[in-house]
Amino acid sequence: MATGNGTTAIALRDLHKKFGDVHAVDGIELDVAEGGFFSLLGPSGSGKTTVLRLIAGFETPTRGTVTLAGQDVTRRAPFERDVTTVFQDYALFPHMSVEQNIAYGLKVRGASRKEQAERVRAALESVRLDGFGARRPAQLSGGQRQRVALARALVVRPRVLLLDEPLGALDLKLREQMQTELKELQRDVGITFVLVTHDQAEALALSDRVAVMNAGRIEQVGTPGELYESPGTAFVASFVGTSNTLTGAAAQLIVGKPGTFGVRPEKIRVLSEAGEHDRRDHSEAHGTVVDAVYLGDSTRVVVDIDAGVRFVVVRQNLDTTAADAHALPGSRVLLRWHRRHNIPLSTAT
Repeated sequence: MATGNGTTAIALRDLHKKFGDVHAVDGIELDVAEGGFFSLLGPSGSGKTTVLRLIAGFETPTRGTVTLAGQDVTRRAPFERDVTTVFQDYALFPHMSVEQNIAYGLKVRGASRKEQAERVRAALESVRLDGFGARRPAQLSGGQRQRVALARALVVRPRVLLLDEPLGALDLKLREQMQTELKELQRDVGITFVLVTHDQAEALALSDRVAVMNAGRIEQVGTPGELYESPGTAFVASFVGTSNTLTGAAAQLIVGKPGTFGVRPEKIRVLSEAGEHDRRDHSEAHGTVVDAVYLGDSTRVVVDIDAGVRFVVVRQNLDTTAADAHALPGSRVLLRWHRRHNIPLSTAT
């Protein structure tokens, strides 16, 4: 899916980075469209933060090139690249006021006091912190400090904003609130955002496109919908959301053909074992409920199916009560889902 004006903000070619014997980044090929919100998603040790540091210039690649807006910046210092970075710990100067923190980059670049004042005021408005300019970081909440860090990064008007797990230190409700604000801010300023995160829900909520990383390589690049609905590998299916896996004899028995298939938990219905069978367009499996966790709006049901596989099913509590959920373990059930939800998966990495 194209984003922005169709031009490329970042191009990585045959990018490698080794730390001793560790191949942290192993042959990355990636294009990031200008004006979009792009995420690097993966577990700890997948190489996503190293890729971000290579783009920023904090690390030099062992091999390969980094191009920004058509210019090769592989050997340029960080201050020679038209990018800014926001870190998880915010990195604000505690002895400076909010205004002084935001103005710091402009001051280093030689902007006049008048220009500094005008742009700092506009930056504060953009992150909804009007009237907070005289405060020190210690007088702010976590969400407010994160907004100051964003304002300081944006005030210099970079071509690309790099975000290294920027919401990781916030509690769940504040993180969800900041996700909404971050997406709105990106749309307002129109510059390229590149986010590093291990949180798949965050990546899906914020991004136009996502690269899923594993062991220093990119497993798949796509829109949030493509990654969730059509994962290309077993790793992507299991990391982006939750997926039940059918392979070997179980796949042959239930899907009707060999291979490896993923089935999302919310696509499966839990029925009474005495329910009517419908094999025309559906896959079915008999099993025994081993656990049921009531989550308020939904119930997570764990079923050992007779084919020798454990499935997780998530169903909305339209009529289910906590008592209904607690009564499920030990019962025999029939699982049914449409055949189109059997997603073929590659096991290659």
